[in-house]
Amino acid sequence: MALPVHSYGDMNTDMKPRDRAATRRVTANLPVALLERARRVTGKGITETLVEGLELVRRSSAATRARSLRGTLRLDLDLEASRDRPRH
Repeated sequence: MALPVHSYGDMNTDMKPRDRAATRRVTANLPVALLERARRVTGKGITETLVEGLELVRRSSAATRARSLRGTLRLDLDLEASRDRPRH
């Protein structure tokens, strides 16, 4: 079941506009000490701290997938020629 997506206009003002466009209100039971430590580390509010943590999880997953591809792509290029080519 998909949860509704809302736009909260002036909420989450520290978030980038593209990140604020579609938000989802959630209720979660979080360990208080962990949340407070994370907020101290980020220096941000609860929502911004959670968004930052979710981004870290997403990037970690993407990095793991990229590492799994290591050595599977065969490139035949002249690195020196590539470095010497004109840039626009």
